[in-house]
Amino acid sequence: MSARWLAPLLLLLVVASALGVAYSVHEARRLTDRTQQLLSEQAELETRWGQLLLEHSTWGSYARVERLAREELGMKLPETDERVLIRP
Repeated sequence: MSARWLAPLLLLLVVASALGVAYSVHEARRLTDRTQQLLSEQAELETRWGQLLLEHSTWGSYARVERLAREELGMKLPETDERVLIRP
């Protein structure tokens, strides 16, 4: 009687095992694809970060700030007689 159920049970286990392998292969491929997408996004973000750092250094350069202070705010360096020295 146990031999009678052995063949269908083994067949069921083989099918279940095949389905498990197919699922794990599918999941591995899906995760590999997602990893590639994230690596691509990381490269794009690193490029953008570099561009933003360059832009930040350009906007904050001393020469630019000084030029804007002179042109837009009308600022200038004080003359010698306009300077006041304060001692503690």
